[in-house]
Amino acid sequence: MTQNPIVAQLAATGVSVWLDDLSRERIQTGNLAELINTKGVVGVTTNPSIFQAALANGTFYASQLKELVSRGADTNAVIQAMTTDDVRDACDILLPIYETSGGFDGRVSIEVDPFLAHETEKTIAQAQELWKIVDRPNLLIKIPATKAGLPAITAVIAEGISVNVTLIFSVERHVEVMNAYLEGLELAKANGHSLSKIHSVASFFVSRVDTEIDKRLEKSGTAESLALRGKAGVANARLAYKAYQDIFENGDAFAALRAAGANVQRPLWASTGVKNPEYSDTMYVTELACPSVVNTMPEATLNALADHGVVHGDTVSGTAASAQQVFDQLTAVGIDLVDVFQVLEDEGVDKFMKSWQQVLDGVGATVEEAKAAL
Repeated sequence: MTQNPIVAQLAATGVSVWLDDLSRERIQTGNLAELINTKGVVGVTTNPSIFQAALANGTFYASQLKELVSRGADTNAVIQAMTTDDVRDACDILLPIYETSGGFDGRVSIEVDPFLAHETEKTIAQAQELWKIVDRPNLLIKIPATKAGLPAITAVIAEGISVNVTLIFSVERHVEVMNAYLEGLELAKANGHSLSKIHSVASFFVSRVDTEIDKRLEKSGTAESLALRGKAGVANARLAYKAYQDIFENGDAFAALRAAGANVQRPLWASTGVKNPEYSDTMYVTELACPSVVNTMPEATLNALADHGVVHGDTVSGTAASAQQVFDQLTAVGIDLVDVFQVLEDEGVDKFMKSWQQVLDGVGATVEEAKAAL
């Protein structure tokens, strides 16, 4: 099949297009394979909200759920079996891309239980468990970039497990995440793991930054404040890319690890669906195009890009000074950026907890119905 030329142009700038969605319906109907063949999708990310939406469509899971319940599985076991089966099947579909890209793409992510976001040891244990259950080399375990998540990232990388670090909102936390990855690589090397087989991405959230900061700018209402709407998300990501370059392209700490076969931890632009209809529906894609990054998109954003996106090549490299100017202006009009990023992290964790609770409640009710029918 013919690849979409706009998506191909984006890929030529160095951007890997991953789909921010997964369901058994996509897998079994051939939709995922079609998106790979026609719209340049080379990876998949999931999160609790995505699984909540997928499992709500019980049609594709009914027979497996009935079988699991008949074998005595409880709600947690049912959810784990269904979600890990979907991820494993997606890994198999994407395995050829994983092999041809040397492990950088063809990846599928699965997230640890969001209720463990502030529990380091339990996060480590579940990451190890999920890695063993899915049992595919192109899996990424998603660990949140909370304070408790940082040591978990290091510990999991040290075991040779590839990680997608999620819910990163600030450049400062991004730097901590990259350092946690480097520390994990050092330990992995000491543990005898092949560094070339360990991969990681750092999922830096974009649109939610604009949503929160725009709300505060509109509350201020001054001309200076209103002129800054829609600028923070892109500027923040561009500063994050500069931090990535400082550590992985120009930093001494990674140079020795690279010589030992280590891979960079690529920035991944997440939350790239545009929330404000006044903004271009492809702005978090075309304004964040640059080498060695991933952009994980909801299907609506991917379709918008393929239909009318305009790719201008690398729109990030060399923009750190102008991005910093935006942040200086935000501070000047009274935006408390430290508070913004803490609010976003707290809300991000809470949102995933609520979605996962909906999964537990919905599947739990179906499990009880299935038990009653036995």
